[in-house]
Amino acid sequence: MPAPRQQRLEAILEDLEQASELEHMQDVSEALRDVFKVDHLVYHWVSSNGEQYGCGTYDPEWVQHYILKDYLRVDPVVVGCYQRFHPVDWKRLDWSSKAARAFQADAIAHGVGNQGYSVPIRGPNGQFALFTVSHNCDDDTWAAFTEANRRDLILIAHYFNQKAIEFEPDRTPEPAQPLSPREIDAMTLLAIGYSRAQVAETLAISEHTLRVYIEAARFKLGAMNTTHAVARALSRGLIVV
Repeated sequence: MPAPRQQRLEAILEDLEQASELEHMQDVSEALRDVFKVDHLVYHWVSSNGEQYGCGTYDPEWVQHYILKDYLRVDPVVVGCYQRFHPVDWKRLDWSSKAARAFQADAIAHGVGNQGYSVPIRGPNGQFALFTVSHNCDDDTWAAFTEANRRDLILIAHYFNQKAIEFEPDRTPEPAQPLSPREIDAMTLLAIGYSRAQVAETLAISEHTLRVYIEAARFKLGAMNTTHAVARALSRGLIVV
């Protein structure tokens, strides 16, 4: 992602972190849609007590139509993601039934797009959420988009979910995930200024293994990139240089 776009993305996520009400998430979803240049970006959650909330850029007419048609029962995205723990491209879901194909045609007619990528998220006490981006384009264009942006989309999905959980009544705060000793070692050496090759050599591991440690630390810290992760680790006192 080009530097100016990355900076804008980080600024939007910082804005999301400061959100004090659910409605603020709607503004963030619209800003993120524009950053990623997709037709739609949507977050939908079901809290532990069954309360539902959605924010995103679908046409309100489509949202009402979806509810009236009771599409929740046949939507392959909802059905498929509820059975999964990992992000999924819509093409990998089961669209074989007559009801699913009719739903797909209706969704495309309402501007949802023929391509989609959804991140299922499970929170405390049975909370379930979906973060989705959708667009109208050919398969190759979409494959290139998801490959380039998949990690950021997963991270953003968890940003949205964490914020939604914060607004849930009677919430019990979740403790921050601690970094493992190896993740601390990797972050510390990167903070000192070592290159990835130097870090791998110092820790006597392969660069592939190092990448696993760095990515794990990045997600635990909610960081957009490695530099952001190091800065957060330093600011939280998780590493000392």
